[in-house]
Amino acid sequence: MADMDVAVIDAAGLQQLVSVLQELGYRVVGPTVSDNAIVLDELDSADDLPAGWGVDVAPGQYRLRRRDDDAVFGHSAGPQSWKQFLHPARQQVWSSDGELTEEIPRYAFLGVRGCDLAAIATLNGVLGAGAHPDRAFTGRLGRAFVVAVNCTEPGGLCFCASMGTGPAAGPGYDLGLTERTGPDGRRYVVDVGSAAGADVLDRLARREPNAGEIDSARAEVADAAGHMGRQMPEGDLRALLIESRESPHWDEVASRCLTCGNCTMVCPTCFCTSVEDVTDLTGTHAERWSTWASCFEMDFTFVHEGSVRQSPPSRYRHWLTHKLGTWHDQFGTSGCVGCGRCIAWCPTGIDITEEMATFAEQADDD
Repeated sequence: MADMDVAVIDAAGLQQLVSVLQELGYRVVGPTVSDNAIVLDELDSADDLPAGWGVDVAPGQYRLRRRDDDAVFGHSAGPQSWKQFLHPARQQVWSSDGELTEEIPRYAFLGVRGCDLAAIATLNGVLGAGAHPDRAFTGRLGRAFVVAVNCTEPGGLCFCASMGTGPAAGPGYDLGLTERTGPDGRRYVVDVGSAAGADVLDRLARREPNAGEIDSARAEVADAAGHMGRQMPEGDLRALLIESRESPHWDEVASRCLTCGNCTMVCPTCFCTSVEDVTDLTGTHAERWSTWASCFEMDFTFVHEGSVRQSPPSRYRHWLTHKLGTWHDQFGTSGCVGCGRCIAWCPTGIDITEEMATFAEQADDD
């Protein structure tokens, strides 16, 4: 946005932002500390944000740590994504009693990173932009207000820069924040991304940026691109996976993979669901529910009397090949946004960037 669409708010202004959104009827959701992790939950006020908390992450590891400042967005991705609010893990899709009457919630998402903003757009490409859009998803997304946050401190497993999704938040937000800390306390350079965002900003106590304040904030975000904890190998990943489809490395990965499905559950773009029908004991009432499914489940490809992909190598190959390869064929983009969640929450620490680097090395050797 042009500089005229940029303002600065302080910590009190962030508190006011939450209050204004609540007054406008939004359920404000953002990061907060719970059960030794930074999770996404509904906020009562900005005091619920994880002030002074950061995280240390590594393959198969996630740990909270205290920061030496009071930043509230100084952490990388946690175990949850915004997908759970737009595409819930379990939702009713039909009832024998008639039409469903569930009210579509009005969410305000506070603290959406560039990778997760890209994930929302990716999900919309799958669930909202097709010939038969998911009306529940489009209804939630259409009523949402998005406050994005530009990253200035990538985590140890972040690789959004190599996926083109960060560290700067791309299009799709209403307001974009760049958090800065110092002796004078927290302050936020605010970019306006929509008319709705401009209206909310007009309701906040704000000031114009000082000379060089915008450039300094932009420079911090740009510098973060060079400090990613991980990166994907350069080149055409889709073509690389096609070339590697018979590689013996799939068996080596599978020897470590538990096929638990953790990677699909924490992934912000995995969208697969299964459907189950339930009835009451009298047989007079029936319901149909949609639930998240994983391509690592044995029954995911069950046809007639057996599953198509029974071996761990075939299931892992399907997941990775779809995420980075055939997703392009279906939806015109990659299914990975570089958040690193699948690496952190894999019990055996399988690293998607390392596996792709191995395939790239094998291709070079050939």
